[in-house]
Amino acid sequence: MTIRVVIADDHAAIRAGLRMILDVEDDIEVVGEAADGDVAVAQAKALRPQVVLMDVRMPGVDGITATERITADGLAKVLILTTFDLDEYVFRTLRAGASGFVLKSTSGRALVEAVRAVAAGDGVLAPEVTRAVISAFAASNQIAAQPAPAGFGELTEREREVLDCLGDGLSNAQIAGRLFIGETTVKTHVSRVLTKLGVRSRVQAAIVAREIRDR
Repeated sequence: MTIRVVIADDHAAIRAGLRMILDVEDDIEVVGEAADGDVAVAQAKALRPQVVLMDVRMPGVDGITATERITADGLAKVLILTTFDLDEYVFRTLRAGASGFVLKSTSGRALVEAVRAVAAGDGVLAPEVTRAVISAFAASNQIAAQPAPAGFGELTEREREVLDCLGDGLSNAQIAGRLFIGETTVKTHVSRVLTKLGVRSRVQAAIVAREIRDR
């Protein structure tokens, strides 16, 4: 299956560079570009991509608001383009439902694999990035003391183990290795965890896991 991608960044040169990297792949097609969040949402609605590569800081409607609109409507998974300064904007995209992050300075190969991973529901390409984001999120007091989500009590023992792995920023393959189960089984458990917790992405589930640990 070809992975359809929309690139949202207010710099034309960056969009062109990203398109050049992605379009040469047989299984990836850039179907649209956007210079602001409003256009990104419109492109997601019209073109139905699997992944939207989203810059955070754009004129008009920013990447945070656009991410929230896209994920709330289930239009696509959002992969955030970031300089990884871990500021409040990045934290807000986590809450908005972003599926992962990729550095603007990353290699072309890493970008391609990140798009494939997010499209497959595997979240962020590099688990260490997830761990760093979640840790910084917690350290910055962005995680407020609050009760566990209502759905937490519905999780099975195995699903709680999977949630704990998500809190450590593990990929599906790493979760499979830790729990000695197959990746297909992991994907099923992750999907059920997200549904029961009422969250939009594995990164949001990871935040829930950290909230529970730190309580």
